[in-house]
Parts: sequence; structure tokens; C-alpha cells
Amino acid sequence: MFNQAKLTGFREEKTLLNATLLFLLTTLFYFLGAMMRLVEPLSLFWPLNAVMAAVFARYPFLNRPGYYAICYVAMLAYDAMTTTWGAASLLINFSNMVFIVTVALLLVRDKRRGPALARPVNALRLFNYCLIAALLCAFFGATGSLGINAQGFLPLLCDWFSEQFSTGVLLMPWILTLTRPSWPSRVKPEALWPFLALVASLAASVVIGGAGCLAFPVAALIWCAVRYPLNVTCFLTLCTGVLQIIFVSYGIIEISSAKLSVGSQMFSTRLGVATIAICPAIVAVSVSAINSLLAQISRRANYDHLTGVYSRSGLFEALARDDNNPALAGRPLCVMLMDLDHFKSINDNHGHECGDTVLAVFGEKLRTLTGDAGRVARMGGEEFVVVCPNVTLDSACRLAESIRQQVAGEPVMCEGKAIAFSVSIGLGYDAAPQERVSDTFTRLMREADSLLYQSKRQGRNRTSVHDEHQPTLRLAQQLS
Repeated sequence: MFNQAKLTGFREEKTLLNATLLFLLTTLFYFLGAMMRLVEPLSLFWPLNAVMAAVFARYPFLNRPGYYAICYVAMLAYDAMTTTWGAASLLINFSNMVFIVTVALLLVRDKRRGPALARPVNALRLFNYCLIAALLCAFFGATGSLGINAQGFLPLLCDWFSEQFSTGVLLMPWILTLTRPSWPSRVKPEALWPFLALVASLAASVVIGGAGCLAFPVAALIWCAVRYPLNVTCFLTLCTGVLQIIFVSYGIIEISSAKLSVGSQMFSTRLGVATIAICPAIVAVSVSAINSLLAQISRRANYDHLTGVYSRSGLFEALARDDNNPALAGRPLCVMLMDLDHFKSINDNHGHECGDTVLAVFGEKLRTLTGDAGRVARMGGEEFVVVCPNVTLDSACRLAESIRQQVAGEPVMCEGKAIAFSVSIGLGYDAAPQERVSDTFTRLMREADSLLYQSKRQGRNRTSVHDEHQPTLRLAQQLS
């Protein structure tokens, strides 16, 4: 449920900076909360506690008594300048700190117990943590408000609890998953359907009314959870919940009953919205977890774990995608098949760990030298292939020679020993293929395999090409 992107300037070693930022954040959201209470529909929300609890949860190193004390002092200072609550302010702001500390410590405890992965159980735990923290906060807050509010203890307790609980459940998932925005270059029209369904369901809630109308957006929110990223779903859930609470308080959504007072209606509405809000969050984290696992499985299947380059199956899958790319049809294709010379002797003389180090360094070097010009794959053992589409023969020969010469000239350090090795290369090239990309690759692989063994027979540490390409290769060797 956590996202680790650093959205603020908090740094573990910057104590003064952290203290300053916490004081400013607390003052800012205390001010915003106080201003909201001057506007009737927005008086239903107090965002400070949820925001600060999320900040402490995202940055575990902030969970120290001194940093919590700074938040408390900031609240007291603001109240001293803007209210006449006197001693009651101590208990009211203590209730705010109870919510912040309770939720933050529980979330940090979960975070330290295992990897901070998006899992359905984490969303459900957040729901429970907000419930516990809201109950504790409500007890102290209602007690502190008795002297400054005409309501009795029980109505105050219900009001404090329902507001803290609903605001926490709505706001915290979004803050915990918040990242720097990255706008897609192009939005597909079909991607808007879940959002439009959500808008339509909210409109239906207003038109139809009744107690059941609060559940109208659930299906649309679950659709959003399936189609949109986790943080987008959390934001849409936040907006939906806030609008529903405001609509009910203003009478735009009619759920009134003769048996229910206005306070009871808001208590029921807040709890209903908070309970509904957790459903899309659980679906969203489930989808996020599934996508993460699928990405891991795909990477394990398509990439070699030792070298980080494509695996054999991953390369063929990429080539199959190229078959459907019209821009590559009939364009030049180069296939370089490479084999490390005397690799068995490296394993025998230096051990398999050093052999793995040599393979990993060689794979990294191939990726670096090839860049975006082509794909690198490990075909098995010490055999690698570089596939370069839409490249000239001259560029292909220069790349092959650059790889060969850099490998031969840069020994690999392993266990304090410098291990020198070289690579033999067979280069197949077709300037105007007529087949599909995958078929051209298969044909050029056979050609490159034959040329690779030619390099081996002629002494290794060399590049071999078809006879008609020899002048271009010699020129590349002279210029390199």
C-alpha cells in the first residue's frame, strides 16, 4: 500500500530540515482545516490528522518523540493565536496526536515486518487502524470539546468518530500511494469509460436518492480499480466519498428519515461512505499485486537472471512483436552471434563464481555498447546474440569490432585476480529481406553460426562476415 517516491524534502540525516517541514505542514493543514470549518459543507472534514499520519508512515525515520512533539506544539501555537479555548486546547490537540501516532506506528510496524507490497490485507488493515485510531481520538476529542460546544458527550463522540474515521479511510490511501504525476502522451477514449460510469452513478445518486443511493458508485469504482493505477483509483474514491458526504449534508442527496436527526444522518452517511470506500481500495491493491507478480514472472521468463539481457524465449517473443511492426518490414537486419573464447578454462581455472562474473560483465558491456540500436540475448551458456534492425552494414561491422576489441582489452576482476578473455563473432546481414523479421532472423542466425565457427577455426578473437561483406569489415577494423 506504500509508495516510496520521495515527494518532500524529508531526509533522515537532516534533523533541522525535517523539524521545520513538519512544523510547516502541521500549521498549513491546521489552517486549512480551520478555514474549512468556516464553510458549512466543508466543516465535515478535518484532513490534518490523516495527512500527518500518512507522512509519518511514509517516512519511518520521522517516528520519534521529538518530531511528534513538534506537531503537537504547532497545533497548540496555532490555537493560542486563533482561539480562546484555553486549557481545552491541550486535550483537543492531544486527541489529534492520538490519531496520528496510532495509525503511523501501526503502519510502520507492518512495513518493518515485511516487504511494503500492495496487498489486499494491507488495505483492510488500514481500514481497521483508522477505526481504532478514530475511536481513541473521538474519546479525547469529545471530552475536550464539552466545555466549548453545546452538544452532549455522546453526540460529540459520534461526530468526532465518524469524521475522523471517514476522512482517514478516504484520504490516507491516496496519500500513501501518491507519486509524482506522469501524464500519458495519449489518452485512449475507452480508458475514459470507467470514469464516465462513475460520474453517471453519482448523478443517479442525486436523481434517485434514498438510503441505497450511496452504494450506486461501487460498481463504477471497482471498474476504475481494475482499469486505472492504484493511486488514481484512491484519488477517485476520495473525490467520490467527499462529494457524497457534502451532497447529503446539503440535502442534494436525500436519504432522510423521520426517525433520524441530521446528526444521525451524517453519522450514518460517513460510516457508510467509509465502508464503501474500502472496497475499491482492496480491488485496486489486488490488481496491483497481480500485475506486479505478472511482471516478475514475465521478467523471469523473458530475461536472463545472471546477465540481465533477453533470454532465448524473450528474444523470440520480441521478434514476434516485430513481425507486426510495418516500419520494420523489408528493412535491413543484422544478427551477431558471439561466443566467449576458452570459457570452460575460465570455469576450470578460476571457479564457476568467476565464470558467472565474466558472463555478467560481458552481458552488461553488450547492453552498454549496443544501446538502443538493437537487442541483446543470451542463447545459452557463453553464447550471446545481438540483433540490430534497420542498421547499415558499416555500422554493424563497427559495432562488432568495438565489442570484440573492448572485451579483449579490459580484463574482469574477480577475487583479486584479473581474468582476460576474448570473444569470437559471426555477423550475418541482409540489407533488404523479403520475409518476416522472425524468419529473417532465423536465416541470418544460421549464417552467423557458420561464420562464428569460421572465427573459431581461424584463431578466435575475430569477427567473420560473408565474403561480399569483407571490404566493409576491413574498413571498420582500420578505423577502429
